[in-house]
Amino acid sequence: MTELTTETRLWTPTGFREDEWVHAESADALTGNGRFILPLQAFLGLDADVRRSAKERLGVLLLPGDELDKIAGLLDQLSLVALAFPAFNDGRSFSKGELLRARYHFQGAVRATGQVLVDQLPHMLRLGFDEFEVTNPVLLKRLEEGRTGGLPLYYQPAAEPEAKGPKYSWRRKRTG
Repeated sequence: MTELTTETRLWTPTGFREDEWVHAESADALTGNGRFILPLQAFLGLDADVRRSAKERLGVLLLPGDELDKIAGLLDQLSLVALAFPAFNDGRSFSKGELLRARYHFQGAVRATGQVLVDQLPHMLRLGFDEFEVTNPVLLKRLEEGRTGGLPLYYQPAAEPEAKGPKYSWRRKRTG
């Protein structure tokens, strides 16, 4: 029996690119060269001066159960926030992505990691995600073909503005 291997590729709205970030288990990785995504507890355990001096090479991974409030005051010490999607039916990281952009005005990269699926990608883009670690073979194929999918009309506002065209039904003006 042959075993399927899944390759992880980094995709952004401008296409596939090399990933310069490495997932690390502890802050010990910062002694080396490169850019590192640390688990929340490892990031919080860093000295504030270390976080500030390593900002350009420092990212944090938040799992669905991790509280965004724990890093809200530290976002100026991060270049990237990676939000985990360990299962297709766990949407807590969608909310965190939207809050990072809309409430906290985070200007760094917001990355989706884990189960990034075909039907979720357009919504993630609208919420402000701008990097995706993709392993799903169907999504990889579609992205290679330049197809991101999605519907052209939305009911809810999001970080990315709606395209020109029909507006939200509750914002319609009376004509008579």
